[in-house]
Amino acid sequence: MDTALFIWNRVVFHTGLFQDIISDRDPKFTSALWTNIHKHLGTKLSFSTAYHPQTDGLAERMIQTLEEIIRRLCAYGPELQDSDGFTHSFCTLISTLESAYKTSIHALTGKTPEMLEKGWNHKLPVDNWKKYIVNIHPNE
Repeated sequence: MDTALFIWNRVVFHTGLFQDIISDRDPKFTSALWTNIHKHLGTKLSFSTAYHPQTDGLAERMIQTLEEIIRRLCAYGPELQDSDGFTHSFCTLISTLESAYKTSIHALTGKTPEMLEKGWNHKLPVDNWKKYIVNIHPNE
């Protein structure tokens, strides 16, 4: 039930209804509850072959990257001080980290996770500031 509520509250309401979920046969996704949720939503639940690297690899790499980001942030404790002397709570940085990850081009796909998910990248304030940044290496 916790997985279903998480998907409903944190995925469906933020990005819309998905057409298909591919699971590695985790018991959370093979339960009667989850099967009924898919049936009523009109979505498809597919299962990958166990330990199938082509299916698991990209998701596992993403999880590894996110774990590393969070681990490094936690190493500073519940609060950290930036180079300008401002103190930030770990919790206030989560959205910033999520945005940075979703808008970073990944070497494996050559695209951002947001581009793969939505078909477009959202514009960030820094995108408007780029015109004011002087390129010290104009030939690059």
